[in-house]
Amino acid sequence: MFETLTGRLNQIFDNLRKRGKLSEADVDSAMKEVRLALLEADVHFSVVKTFIAKVRERAIGAEVSKALNPGQQVIKIVNEELIATLGEPAPLNLTGPKPRVVMMVGLQGAGKTTASGKLARLMKSKGERVLLVAGDPYRPAAVKQLQQLGERLDVEVEADTSITPPQLAKRAVEKADKGGHTLVIIDTAGRSQMDEDLMDELRAISAGTNPVDVLLVIDSMIGQEALNIAQGFKSAINLTGLVLTKMDGDSRGGAAISIRSVTGMPIKFIGTGEKLDALESYDPSRLSSRILGMGDMIGLIEKAEAMYDAQTMEKQAQKMMKGEFSLEDWLDQMKQMKKMGPLSQIMDMLPGQIGQAARNIDPQEVEKSFKHSEAIINSMTLKERRDPDLLNASRRRRIASGAGMEVQDVNKLIKQFREAQKMMKMIQKTGGKGLGRMFG
Repeated sequence: MFETLTGRLNQIFDNLRKRGKLSEADVDSAMKEVRLALLEADVHFSVVKTFIAKVRERAIGAEVSKALNPGQQVIKIVNEELIATLGEPAPLNLTGPKPRVVMMVGLQGAGKTTASGKLARLMKSKGERVLLVAGDPYRPAAVKQLQQLGERLDVEVEADTSITPPQLAKRAVEKADKGGHTLVIIDTAGRSQMDEDLMDELRAISAGTNPVDVLLVIDSMIGQEALNIAQGFKSAINLTGLVLTKMDGDSRGGAAISIRSVTGMPIKFIGTGEKLDALESYDPSRLSSRILGMGDMIGLIEKAEAMYDAQTMEKQAQKMMKGEFSLEDWLDQMKQMKKMGPLSQIMDMLPGQIGQAARNIDPQEVEKSFKHSEAIINSMTLKERRDPDLLNASRRRRIASGAGMEVQDVNKLIKQFREAQKMMKMIQKTGGKGLGRMFG
């Protein structure tokens, strides 16, 4: 997400940090490079123009000239103005009588059906009893796709191709009311282009179900065309928010930065992967941190919390701090980390110097290293995992043979484990002092 833009901005900021004082010419030079970086990322030119003007006005003023570190102060200003450009957080509207209805609309291929499933999973995890409605009888296999998602999520799906989508949606809401469902998510039909038949059908569904939110699902990879699509839907139906999909793909990210300012509509969710848990509530400050290469520790913690239960986390933390951390625990942590999603996404969320260093590492090499480590630890007996001191030369040869590896691979793993143990003991002795420097 934003990989190219983040790289360009970090180069610009590195140059600013090296300067003790910043002249007006220095600021102008940096702003010229920021402008080019944003335009290359497909940010709308009017948004770039306004953004650069605001940053420049503040950057040549007293708040920078009197700062102890002018370069860092400019970065702070860029971050604040970027957050302002990205808009305010806009959670799903869960007010009013139940069941609440959410309509998912958009063009064909934007990812509405998958986004509907992801939203159902997210809201179910928050305690909502969800009913999905298969309101797209036109696209081949669209109904079947939603039904399969419903089975995976253990969420009921209402489908009937013998009646019109408006009739189905109205019937689904009545069923939800009687059945105790709290949220109805309607997956509507899309078209290859906007047409009146599509809009008439959407207006009929809306009139019959009175939705609390009408969310436009947009493929972020289509760039500035997303702005035209959003404006077209907005003029035809009462949209309340946006869902940007495929943010993890080969997207330059311009749509996410531009669309709030140009359309005035809030972004409510962003899709960051193909898995059903890869849907995030939109948070401008966290997104700005990622764009500027500052990571997203809150997002990383949320991912970890979703995989670990509180008791497991507490037990492992206690063992680590007491120096009782074993190879068995290490294996468990690797497995849990893999569940959090692609390693490249996790690296992207790390902050400061750790994040910059991580982004220079090839995720595929790390994944390969994980597999090797798992194979080695799985070749050990339970006793050996819990007490690595037992691993003499003959045991190491046996383990290497069982894992299909060399003895030096086993030795390397044990060395890495010992270094991790030393670090934990150091943290225990110092009370965590010095960790701040690791995060820049």
